Amino acid sequence: MSVSQKEAAPQSSEPQVGKLKKGALGTGGIVFLVVSAAAPLTAIAGVAPLAILIAGPAAPTAYLIAGAGLVVFAIGFMAMTRHVRQTGGFYTYISHALGKTVGLGAGILALVSYNAMQVGIYGLFAVVSKAMLQTYFGIDVPWGVLAFIAIAGVWALGFFGIDVGARVLGVLLVAETLILLILGVAIAVHGGPEGFSFGLFNPQLVFTPQVGVVLGLALGAFLGFEATALYRSEARNPNTTIPRATYIAIGFLTIFYAVLVWLFVQAWGESGVQAFIGKHGISAFAFITADKFLGHWATLAMLALIVTSVYAGLLAFHNTINRYSYALARDGILPAALAKTRRNGSPHIAGLVQTILSVLIVGGFVIARADPFLNLLIWVNTPGVVGVLILQLLASIAVIVFFVRNRTLERKWYVLPAAVLATALLTVFTVLIVVNIDALTGAGVVANVVILVVVPVAFLVGVVLAVVYKRTRPATYERIGGGDTDD
Repeated sequence: MSVSQKEAAPQSSEPQVGKLKKGALGTGGIVFLVVSAAAPLTAIAGVAPLAILIAGPAAPTAYLIAGAGLVVFAIGFMAMTRHVRQTGGFYTYISHALGKTVGLGAGILALVSYNAMQVGIYGLFAVVSKAMLQTYFGIDVPWGVLAFIAIAGVWALGFFGIDVGARVLGVLLVAETLILLILGVAIAVHGGPEGFSFGLFNPQLVFTPQVGVVLGLALGAFLGFEATALYRSEARNPNTTIPRATYIAIGFLTIFYAVLVWLFVQAWGESGVQAFIGKHGISAFAFITADKFLGHWATLAMLALIVTSVYAGLLAFHNTINRYSYALARDGILPAALAKTRRNGSPHIAGLVQTILSVLIVGGFVIARADPFLNLLIWVNTPGVVGVLILQLLASIAVIVFFVRNRTLERKWYVLPAAVLATALLTVFTVLIVVNIDALTGAGVVANVVILVVVPVAFLVGVVLAVVYKRTRPATYERIGGGDTDD
């Protein structure tokens, strides 16, 4: 049977035990999973005010630059997914092009990075849900209790399968997007104190160190989009669905972030917005803006929706982590039990292990009486952000190597130039984030060094494992980056 015939053949929705559920996701489901991981309301209400405080009217430009860079990256990445069909995301693609040793380093780095991002976000969930409960009901719940409730809720929904999770994420995503769109329209209709101006295109404002710092915040708002390829085995018509979902996700997020951040600047005027945020605080800025342009009902709605926004991001990362665990277990790197699935295709044991890990780490921060935002979120989340950027950089290099070695494979003429440009851009992005790490963490030099060391250590653990397996378990070594295809 030819490849085209295989793609045209109907896929059974009945999963096999030990297999992910084929045909469970269409373009919309994958977009919801990916965009939910980005948590748009959280990015706009929680992070964008900091970006505006740092870069002022040029803050929207950072989101445009980040989005454009990721579109360029996606061109090569999506071209490679048509030829490398195994489940495993970055781990699989890097293994195929850069070798099994580098590939396993990438696999362990991916597992550590996505776990760090998810566990850190439990701190954010605790903060926003605590604020919501205090505002709505006047009750003060310890942040640790709220984090543990979130962990249980994420595990439960992940247990019931990817298609159930996608439907829930879709509802939550529509709700948070709608409130932001309503707020954006209100600002556009009423205007700000200085009318509408376009400092985001002013070279004197754009080409500054401040925009370089904000670029790290902007890139963080897109993380998770690359998981489209990770759902390949569960997608309907993956050669069409995966690229389409990827471009829709990046395009939507780029336009959405840039326009909303620009409107937030206009709401208070380009000359006064930074002073306003400095006076009222980063966390209050979006809610004060909503109260002014829509009324108090919007503030209350946003308080509730930001809780669901963070929860949606947690669930999306949980699904991503489970599929990396599944891929590594399938290849014999992690215990085989992690590759087991329920009848609904859910890798339930991988999900349970990830949940226990979250409980242990969050519990440690609770016992240490740490701050859920400054310590759990910032310190744990940051190495995850840096790690995913390194993975994107390695994947971009992998695209170049893959198509140079396989010159006869079908591809568009612009794929290789796009991969080269993406590699250069991602290198610049990574350097800017590392150089400006103090602006992201607010921690001291020693703490920042410890935070950054996590990334190379995780990668080296995978490299060393691969070297050991090559000598002692050659059969396992040969399976690195292999496994199930969508065929």
